[in-house]
Amino acid sequence: MDTTCFSESIYNLIPSDRKEPPQPPRYVSIFKASIKDNTQKCKAAMKTMGPPKVELPSPKNFLKKHSMEKTLPPKKKFDRNEPRKPPVPLRTDHPIMGIRSETNFINTNAADVILGVTKKPKPIYVDKKTGDKHDLETSGLFPKYINKKDYGVTPEYICKRNEEVKKAQEEYDNYIQENLRKAAMKRISDEEREAVLQGLKKNWEEVHKEFQSLSVFIDSIPKKIRKQKLEEEMKQLEHDIGVIEKHRIIYIANK
Repeated sequence: MDTTCFSESIYNLIPSDRKEPPQPPRYVSIFKASIKDNTQKCKAAMKTMGPPKVELPSPKNFLKKHSMEKTLPPKKKFDRNEPRKPPVPLRTDHPIMGIRSETNFINTNAADVILGVTKKPKPIYVDKKTGDKHDLETSGLFPKYINKKDYGVTPEYICKRNEEVKKAQEEYDNYIQENLRKAAMKRISDEEREAVLQGLKKNWEEVHKEFQSLSVFIDSIPKKIRKQKLEEEMKQLEHDIGVIEKHRIIYIANK
């Protein structure tokens, strides 16, 4: 015989209140504050009741007594006999009828349209998605000034100043030439200057090659003295090369 055990209790017969599980917290994005600030910054500046900055009134222009009262026109003398309006036309008065103009307005208007100059639309540009329109000629985007006749032409005052500078340089050169002639100095030519420069560079390469051939370990006094001598020669040659390359005009004393 099969036996089945049932767990029975008197407490199971009492109905119990069903407890609903608590709702999870509402989702809030972590970027809510940054998006809100960015939206406020991107709003148009003039979408307000007037401009955002208004000039403050001057304290000298304060409201005075009776300043807002309206001034009445000067009083005129009333005359009853003076007519105020034109008289009403009589019943026997008839308007002039039958007057016609011989002008053909259709042909006249057609001729004006055909012979007239076509009106060009004003150039504009739109810079916002809201459709704000602005004048293109005054915006700086239209090439207006490069099409002028005097565009790119050197102004007269600059030409005059360049002539004055050139004249002053010529006078200074003449003065220097006179002084050098008195001091027995002569100017070397460009060919001589180039030859001297190439000779100095060649000497520097030879000294540099000799410096590169030194031993790695400088363990004796003669080696140190030789290294210092080569470094001084290279430094002096570099200085001479820099002086000649810097100055295009060189004067030397006559022997």
